[in-house]
Amino acid sequence: MLVWSRRWQRAIRVVTLAVILLVFVLPFVVIVVASFAGQWNGVLPSDMGVQNYVHPTADVTGALVVSLVTAFSATVAANVFGGWAALVARRFGRGVRRSLDVVYFMPIAVPSVVIGLSLLVAYSEPPVVLDGQAVLVIIAHTVIITPFAYSAISAGLAQLDPAYEQVAGNLGASPARVLTRVTLPLVLPSVMAGAALCFALSIGELGATSMVYPPTWQTMPVNIYSLAERGYYLGAAELSVVLLATALVVLVLSLRVRTRAVVR
Repeated sequence: MLVWSRRWQRAIRVVTLAVILLVFVLPFVVIVVASFAGQWNGVLPSDMGVQNYVHPTADVTGALVVSLVTAFSATVAANVFGGWAALVARRFGRGVRRSLDVVYFMPIAVPSVVIGLSLLVAYSEPPVVLDGQAVLVIIAHTVIITPFAYSAISAGLAQLDPAYEQVAGNLGASPARVLTRVTLPLVLPSVMAGAALCFALSIGELGATSMVYPPTWQTMPVNIYSLAERGYYLGAAELSVVLLATALVVLVLSLRVRTRAVVR
């Protein structure tokens, strides 16, 4: 370690642990506790129970279904577009790869609200009118998360030994067969890692969604923000816990699939 004194090492560990507890752990604990509280007017909550879950302030099931459909659709689209771009960039020189990197990484540098506004303006007039349709929300999410799919798949392809594909091609396999039976199975762990990150980002996205969502397609983050804005913090906490649990389950399942892919 950079600090040799045991006293300073102990102090650094204590400070690090305190920061982790205060910044990362405590907010989630407070949200979980608030989701079971009937009131919270003092230092501690009161009327603890499951009333917020039994009688939710918003349509939890409907909002959760909307979020899952949106996140799943956007994740699939992002992996298709990002994966195809990563495969194309691999076949060209450094100049083309840099150009694709700039194009695909641009949404990371642009605030999500700007992305939502640009899509809203672009598709509010003919010839393509998507204003007020759920597909515009999915497009916004796809634009935001595609850089992460592109990055993960590009990293997996960079570590792939081209000899595997060359041997398959020399044995008579068509390019399509090489892609589906050799390349994709070998980069599947990277695909799953990127998909898990894309899904987690999509299911919690609010900035662009708030600009383009129609009243009939409100995701969980939109409902949470709406409840908090109106002062229903306990109801918003309940929705937050449901969203957090759903994202955690999907993340665990995707990691298990990724582990199996690595073993294979």
